[in-house]
Order: sequence, then C-alpha cells, then structure tokens
Amino acid sequence: METIFFVRVLLGLLAIILIVVAVGDWRRRLIPNWLTGGIAATAPVLWLLQGYGIWPEIGIQVILATALFALFVIFFAIGAMGGGDVKLIAALGLWFPVNAMLNLLIIMSILGGILTLAMLAHHRLTKKNGQPEIPYGIAIAAAALWTIFQTIS
Repeated sequence: METIFFVRVLLGLLAIILIVVAVGDWRRRLIPNWLTGGIAATAPVLWLLQGYGIWPEIGIQVILATALFALFVIFFAIGAMGGGDVKLIAALGLWFPVNAMLNLLIIMSILGGILTLAMLAHHRLTKKNGQPEIPYGIAIAAAALWTIFQTIS
C-alpha cells in the first residue's frame, strides 16, 4: 500500500513539472534542460518503487527512450520540433511503459495538430511575418498529464 502512495506522489510531482513545462513553453517557447533532465533523472526512483529489474523492465524503458529520441531528432532536423520537445518526449519514455507511451504519442499528435492549426490561423489572421513558433511542449505535457491520469485511476 505504501508503494502505491509513493508512486502516486511521484506521478503528482511529474504532473506539476509538466504544467510548469507547458506554461513556460507557451510564454517563452523554451523547455529548459533542467526540467527535462529532472524528469529523466527521477525515472529511476519510479523504477525502484515499482520493483523494476535491470532486464527486461529497465532495459526496455531505456531502449524506448533512446528510440524515441532517435525518432524525434529527425523531426528536429527538419525543423518540425524544437530540441526541448525532443528531449521531453525521450525523458517521458523513461517513465511510461511502451503501451502507455504509444497512447501518449497518439494523444500528443492529435493535440499538437489542433494546436498547430490554431497557431497558424492566429498567425495568418494577425498577418504576422515568417513562420509561427508552435509551443509543442503544451501538447506533449497535456498528453503526459492524460497518461498520468489514466495510470492512477
């Protein structure tokens, strides 16, 4: 019973950090490395609480995070995402099992599409020059918050 409590506390702290990420990305279009680093660095605490072994549980989480980083670096390279977004997705890959992460990515994609369309419409309506900067961290954080809610309910 105590383990469940501490896992929920840890997920609650992750939720707070994700809200800070979303607000900061909206205001500054920046996700600080110390936030994504903190998310990544605290994942082993979750693993410990959940009794993960080196293999397969921890190994799979590390492989998942690495694969996500490698995949989303491609989006960074073509200018579709910022570096902070890529690092945030990879850090979250350390927290959520494969199935939960796949759901997170689907929700993130839908929310990110809606956010992008809204930002493009606003950009055109206000007749701003250049390309709009999309604060995709909002979509990532919202999808992760949804995943946390699904995990604890």
